[in-house]
Amino acid sequence: MNAMTFVICIVVALIAAAISWVAATIYRKNVAEKTIGSAEEKARDIIDDALKVAETKKREALLEAKEESMNRKNELDKETRERRAELQKYERRVLAKEEAIEKKSDALERRESNLASKEEELKIKSVEIEEIHEKKVQELERISGLTSEQAKDYLLKTVEDEVKSDTARLYKELESRAKEDANKKAKEYVATAIQRCAADHVAEATISVVQLPSDEMKGRIIGREGRNIRTLETMTGVDLIIDDTPEAVILSSFDPIRREVARIALEKLIVDGRIHPARIEEMVEKAQKEVETMIREEGEAAALEVGVHGIHPELIRLLGRMKFRTSYGQNALKHSIEVAQLSGLLAGEIGVDIRMAKRAGLLHDIGKSIDHEIEGSHVQIGADLCKKYKESATVINAVESHHGDVEPETLIACIVQAADTISAARPGARRETLETYTNRLKQLEDISNSFKGVDKSFAIQAGREIRIMVVPEKVSDADMVLMARDISKQIEAEMEYPGQIKVSVIRESRAVDYAK
Repeated sequence: MNAMTFVICIVVALIAAAISWVAATIYRKNVAEKTIGSAEEKARDIIDDALKVAETKKREALLEAKEESMNRKNELDKETRERRAELQKYERRVLAKEEAIEKKSDALERRESNLASKEEELKIKSVEIEEIHEKKVQELERISGLTSEQAKDYLLKTVEDEVKSDTARLYKELESRAKEDANKKAKEYVATAIQRCAADHVAEATISVVQLPSDEMKGRIIGREGRNIRTLETMTGVDLIIDDTPEAVILSSFDPIRREVARIALEKLIVDGRIHPARIEEMVEKAQKEVETMIREEGEAAALEVGVHGIHPELIRLLGRMKFRTSYGQNALKHSIEVAQLSGLLAGEIGVDIRMAKRAGLLHDIGKSIDHEIEGSHVQIGADLCKKYKESATVINAVESHHGDVEPETLIACIVQAADTISAARPGARRETLETYTNRLKQLEDISNSFKGVDKSFAIQAGREIRIMVVPEKVSDADMVLMARDISKQIEAEMEYPGQIKVSVIRESRAVDYAK
């Protein structure tokens, strides 16, 4: 019963819910229809309003377009008027220019006609001038007695002489000015260096003299059948000259080291008193060792005196050998020391590396120590030795270039050249043989006499000056300057000499008359 009632209640509730839902649906439909109707009315009202507003906007847009069109038209009219005014203005200018051009054209036509007439007149006048010129030339040739070619040659020669004179004068002025400046500086440096260098002057010969306690010693030196003297000469390679010179024996050899060994050995034998072949051999060996020690000590002393350190021991030994080497009587080691000192002083004056300059100066003649043993010049031998014992490129170049065989690459090389020349060329430093001296004088005079216009030449002051007398009619004052320069250049190119040679060209004109 309860279940049945429950089911019925549920069914009734469902039916009531369905009826309520249907009623609600119908109600919503009616409301929606009413809402749609009112919306349609509003839409029609909005459309009507929009149409009215659109019509209004259309009329306003048309009015604005018309107004803008009118404004544009007015602006165009204004611009057109302005352009028309400008065109009229340009037209007036063009017309004015055309008138001016027409006037100029007329003037040019008149000027052309005038020029044509003047050209005809000029042609006529040029013909007349040419005729007058020919007449004047003929008249001048008749008066002067010269043809036009001769007159031209005369004028050219006159101008050439003037130019030559001006050139010589200008060259002389420039040369003297440059020489003054260069010589002033060079003399200051060289004079300062020489004044501060106090080097010894040593001149040596090719013989040595050994003093004897008595003339009886000569016989003991010769020995029985000459065996002692032969042994001594064979062991040392030196010639012993035993003559009438009282209490003296002369040792002769071009190798100074051998001569020194022989001198020491002979002096030891004289002091010892026992002179026989075995004793001679023993003393010669001792003398050789003594000389070798002396060579090393001399090399070390030279390096110490100059203040150069770090030289290879073999180069030190070769430096010591130069004590026994001479050049024109000048001791090679003393010369090298002097060059090193001068190089250092010059380097100090100029402002370059003093130590390197001294090193290059000390080693510049190192090749002379063995040049009698190896083929080649002492310059090349010295450069090879410096390369072999790892000397710097600056020193090698200074050695190679100190006689001009190679171009100097550094200022130190130039300093060594100057110091070498100063040491060799100073008065009394070297001596020459009579033959060399006379040959140089003759060569100087031959070079001077080879120039055209030279009358006589005289080499004076031991070849330090050459005086040249010229023919005045052949050599002018201007030619003298150029001749002196040319002779100097030829002497520099063809001769070798220490120091410098002064070239003096003398031109003298004389007029002689006699009063009767």
